[in-house]
Amino acid sequence: MSGACGTALFYWYNLTFLCLWHETSRSRKEPMGFFSSSVGRKMVMAVTGQAMVLFVIVHLIGNSLIFEGPDGINAYAEHLRRFPPLVWMFRLSMLVFFVTHAWYGIRLTLENRAAKPHQTVARRYLTAGFAGETMIWTGLLLGIFVIFHLLQFTIRVTPDVVQKMDAAGRYDVFAMVVASFRRLPVVSLYVAAMAVLFLHLVHGIQSFFQTMGWSSERSRPVIIKVGSGLAVIFLAGYSAIPLSVLLHIVG
Repeated sequence: MSGACGTALFYWYNLTFLCLWHETSRSRKEPMGFFSSSVGRKMVMAVTGQAMVLFVIVHLIGNSLIFEGPDGINAYAEHLRRFPPLVWMFRLSMLVFFVTHAWYGIRLTLENRAAKPHQTVARRYLTAGFAGETMIWTGLLLGIFVIFHLLQFTIRVTPDVVQKMDAAGRYDVFAMVVASFRRLPVVSLYVAAMAVLFLHLVHGIQSFFQTMGWSSERSRPVIIKVGSGLAVIFLAGYSAIPLSVLLHIVG
């Protein structure tokens, strides 16, 4: 399964760069003109955002192995540890996508608000909707959560982390996750973060198709439903892991 996930990510990252290269070449001869234009920056945000959505899908598939018990999640983690160059390539790619997405997102939000200084907050909410108007805040909250998540389960420096080896001599990821998610504050934080992710993706997925010019009056309702459905799946799937541990369904 992890091999298939890695292959999917590899092809998606290549597709991401091909999309950016294609749009850059099509729009202007000078690449910097594309990245400095409003349309170009929105396309960069859209493509990098969807690259991260695929990572969220793959990450959920991998994390769901915890429902198979210690052997499932520990074997998966050990398999990843055997390919450090591949893991670091994905980590660096995600870092580039995340920073680029956040940078252009903040710039575009500030520019849009500066262009309409007299528009009230209520009017902006009516125009973009709650999820759309709060994109910058949900994005910033997700950034803070990602930092905490990395400190907890990747760098392993938070006080709740239990580090030990399993009977097969592998790092016991199962025990680490169970120990952390037996704490109500940690579980509450994760569920709240997934609610924030839900809000961000409800607007973000449909915006991707609109920005790329793949949305029409006929397809827009379908895109909205599919985007909302994916966001619900992520909310339910990611929340199920800490809640199942807290309720002693897992572990």
